[in-house]
Amino acid sequence: MKEFKQVRENLLDMLEDIDDRLGKVAEENEVDKYSSVNRDEPESSLEKSMRNDIANIEQAISQIDSGTYGICLNCGQPIKKEFLNGDPFSSHCIYCAEDGNGS
Repeated sequence: MKEFKQVRENLLDMLEDIDDRLGKVAEENEVDKYSSVNRDEPESSLEKSMRNDIANIEQAISQIDSGTYGICLNCGQPIKKEFLNGDPFSSHCIYCAEDGNGS
């Protein structure tokens, strides 16, 4: 876990930021319910995307805490740090992801 301590801290910062933004979007949607402006689609897709990001971050943090972060769920091999730097939510190595086994 020490190896990914900074990654975990970064993920927690990202989680806090997204959670704050999601709260603001939810507040705006609540206000829009009572206004004449109908902005259902962009906000709901934004909200869905933010909730997906939150789930990915929480999963990555859970993997760090359990010692499974950086291990491919498909083949069990370590995921290269360079790949994780580009996609910190990845749970599959680049080979399994490219082969379509990392869905």
